[in-house]
Amino acid sequence: MAEETESGFQLTGSAPERYERYVAPIMAPFVEAVVDAVDLIPGATVLDLACGTGFAARVAAARVGPAGRVFGADPNESMLKVAEAHHPRMYPDIEFTAAPADQLPYADDTFDAVVCQQGAQFFPDLDAALAEAARVTRPGGHFAATMWASLDKSPYFTAQHRAIAEHGGPEAAANFTAAFVPAERLTTALRRAGFQEVTDREVTFGIALPPLADFAASHLSAVPWGQTIIETGGQEALTSAGRLVHDLLKAHTAPDGTATLSFTSTLVTAVR
Repeated sequence: MAEETESGFQLTGSAPERYERYVAPIMAPFVEAVVDAVDLIPGATVLDLACGTGFAARVAAARVGPAGRVFGADPNESMLKVAEAHHPRMYPDIEFTAAPADQLPYADDTFDAVVCQQGAQFFPDLDAALAEAARVTRPGGHFAATMWASLDKSPYFTAQHRAIAEHGGPEAAANFTAAFVPAERLTTALRRAGFQEVTDREVTFGIALPPLADFAASHLSAVPWGQTIIETGGQEALTSAGRLVHDLLKAHTAPDGTATLSFTSTLVTAVR
């Protein structure tokens, strides 16, 4: 089902389907970075923790090849349905399981590597989740995660935050800012969980986005704080929020409406 907003863009599919479509351009280089960080080899066994629609799982599957095994765990079954629908069949099967990060259904020492792309900052109990990650990672296995660096290092997110505050309210804005946390929160918890060789560094990519007039609202519709805007003010509020993001970023916008913007994430790595 498609609904057309006053800006002319079509809001189609479920929120997880829109997540797969509109979040992918922003996530793509960071997914490659987090998978690169765990040094996968053919035949490895990998867990994509808080996998969402499977961005990292698909990249990992391409790296480990037919002899490897890839698993994805996420508590959101709707996201997992989209992950199942999009995983390529030329790689090893990716086994997606509905499970929270602090109750993983895997045996001890199962994985050569665990990756977590933009999920750790949302775990209700970070210590419990990382204790589980340590339990299922074999000794000497690798862990890598990304979390967005401070909000002011990503112009798109700075503009989005203002739009969320204006059209979704203070609670939605606060939920959004939870995605931007200091690296120390994760590195400290990793050490408590028994991981060694814990490191963190910032990685920045310039990402080319589609014409912002439509993309900004479409992207908002795919994430929880955007859903709050829809619930609070309907389609018109979503359209207005997207227009505000576009207006705030006009200085970065090309004549065709596209924009190449810098995004910065913290990449954290550790060894079990």
